[in-house]
This record gives sequence, structure tokens and C-alpha cells, in this order.
Amino acid sequence: MISKSQAKFVKSLKLKKYRKKALSFLIEGAKNVLELLDSDFEVQQLFVTEKFLEKYGDRLHEKTAYLVCKENELAALGTFKTNEYALAVAKMRPKSCDFHEDDLIIVLDGVSDPGNLGAIIRIADWYGISNIVASTDSADFYNPKVINATMGSFTRVCVRHMDLEQFFLEDQDRRVYGAVLDGKDINEADLNLPAILLMGSESTGVSESLQRHIHEKITIPRRGGAESLNVAISTAIVCDHFFRN
Repeated sequence: MISKSQAKFVKSLKLKKYRKKALSFLIEGAKNVLELLDSDFEVQQLFVTEKFLEKYGDRLHEKTAYLVCKENELAALGTFKTNEYALAVAKMRPKSCDFHEDDLIIVLDGVSDPGNLGAIIRIADWYGISNIVASTDSADFYNPKVINATMGSFTRVCVRHMDLEQFFLEDQDRRVYGAVLDGKDINEADLNLPAILLMGSESTGVSESLQRHIHEKITIPRRGGAESLNVAISTAIVCDHFFRN
């Protein structure tokens, strides 16, 4: 049975200030929890259902401690309306990223929607991109909605939140490509690696103060009448062009 203190702590991790204080975050659902168990994240608490044990019990390490719960108990702890399998609490990683690992670094300016950030993390993982740099006003990497949207990719992609002016003022040997409406047709652009891909929010795009750091402005040509593209979809299209070339 889940104690009141355990429940209170787990529920508190839905809020950024408590995640920051505890240096811990929430992971929900079979897919994300299984990816967590196979990663180098430190698992602090693990809550599973009998259904999870029957289906995935062989994936648990013999020293992994867990508490068996009912589905409604898991749903009450987390953000899912229903949770048939598992919920975990893990320790945050130290805030460090090895930018030398990637040919391409994705930089996000003001991407505040958790679903979009989660999708971009998943896209980065698909293309083998290990690092994302996000502005301080972007969605929090450890937000449960972000983690849920990554479908396990949060274990393989490092997201560093920092002042982007500071990031660009650091020594950079990479060419910066910025996705903007008045950029060059991406189909005609010469995309070379290693590089930095700068993406802005759907509503305001890349901020003017950051545009001075762009070496080449690029855009996805519009053929129809849509006003804009979802930033995650745009990121996927641009990434595909980089690696296609």
C-alpha cells in the first residue's frame, strides 16, 4: 500500500518547483518506465501493477525494489487518467551535455508547449541527435507531459536549458542554420554538418536578438494555405534534409 508521505511526494513532482527542490521527476506508463529501467538514470521509487509484473516482470533487475499497486492508485498519483502498468520516480541527471557527440545540435527558442518539446526529443532520438539546447522560457525537460511525449527518448537525449545568447557567444565551430519564414528554400540550401539548427516557437519564431547568430536562414516552402507548421513537424522536416544530404 502506498503511504500518505509517498503519495504526497510523488504528486508534488507534477510541479516544477518541487521537482527542482527534490532533483527528482516522474515517469509514467509501461513504455517510459521500461526505457527508464534500461537507462543510466537512478530509479528512486517504482510502483507497478500485477499486470506489469505478469507482462514485464522479467525486465526487472533482481535488486530492483518495487511496490505493487492497483491501477486506480497509479492514476491518482500521476497525470494519466488511467495507468494499467507502472509509475516511477527517478533522480535528475547532472546538467551537462557533451556537444562533441553530435554532428547536429538542435537549439530551441521559446518552445513552451510540453508536447512539442517531447516530440522534438523523440525526433532527435530518431535521427541519432544526442543534444538539445533550450531557452530558459522553453518547456521544462522534466515536466511529466514532456517525458510522456518522448516515448522513452528522454533516456537518450540530453536537454540543457540555458540563456541562448550565452550559448551562441561561447566558442562555436558549427554553422548556424535558422528556420525563419523569409529564409532560403530548404530544398535549395546547402546543409553541411556539423551544424546548429535554431528553431523558434510557432507564434513568434526565432527572436530578433538571436537572428544575428544565424549564418544561413532557411525555410520550408509553403504550397498550400496553412498559416504555419507545428514546430515539431518543422524540426523533423529540417532534420531529414540534413541527413538526406
